[in-house]
Amino acid sequence: MRVDGGRFTVVAYPKDLTLANAVLARAVATDTFPGLPRPTARVLIAIAPDQRRFRQWSGPDAPEWGAAIAIPDERRIVMQGSSAGSGAGDPMQAARHELAHLALHEYLGDLPPRWFDEGYASLAAGEWDRDAVLTTSVALVFHGVPPLDSLDALFALGESRADAAYALSYRAVSDLRALDRERGLSLFFQYWKETSSMDAAIRRAYGITQAAFEQRWRDQTMRRYGALAVMANMSLALGVLGIVIVPLYVMRRRRDRKRMDAMRAADEAAERAAREDALAALLAGDSEPPERGDGDERS
Repeated sequence: MRVDGGRFTVVAYPKDLTLANAVLARAVATDTFPGLPRPTARVLIAIAPDQRRFRQWSGPDAPEWGAAIAIPDERRIVMQGSSAGSGAGDPMQAARHELAHLALHEYLGDLPPRWFDEGYASLAAGEWDRDAVLTTSVALVFHGVPPLDSLDALFALGESRADAAYALSYRAVSDLRALDRERGLSLFFQYWKETSSMDAAIRRAYGITQAAFEQRWRDQTMRRYGALAVMANMSLALGVLGIVIVPLYVMRRRRDRKRMDAMRAADEAAERAAREDALAALLAGDSEPPERGDGDERS
């Protein structure tokens, strides 16, 4: 079935028609994106009825854990329907994330690297919970914040690495926007489109070099989340240690208690035996005849 509104067309099987209408209504009502001109390209949103169809429609580039995928060259989004598991998250947020990819691509084409593309989509979709990943990151504790140009590779290294890359990318784009509280990303996008250079756009929009921004972002991220990550991982380590130590402590206490009970029983048995021996000796002494004295008469 097909529903249309604004510049959007949503197709879905009958069981997902309610979801299709909700996605369409939200897309039409929120069709602007931070710092970008209002998009004009038509978009097709296909809601897959099951996991098999989702894999088939999204193609080989979709990650196994993905809930939705944008295909910018085709101005198409494929997302999971009502049969998706809880790991798919909020379908409205997922659709907004993918629409942000299309809006960014419509204005800048292939200029943005993967980390910026994902960070911007997370920012536009309001995925504030991305920061939570950084508060428990073991890699952040031991290896620090990686360079921006190394984030792209992390998206292809499994779900946990990708989650960290999403979180760091979101943090980078959010920090970049915060450099200009009034205009955010609008001037930056304008200069990026004009020059095709991220470094030149950052210089003109914010008055610093890309390298200086990156160092600032890495320092701020480490200060903001490094201590939290250390405490979270220490808590986890203590919890695991507790799981190991507490049973051993309980076993030791039980063994010591049994040993004390055995020693106490042995002491009581020894005392009881000593009392019985002493009583037996007394009884044996009372049964002997009295000895004769020197003054006894002889017959």
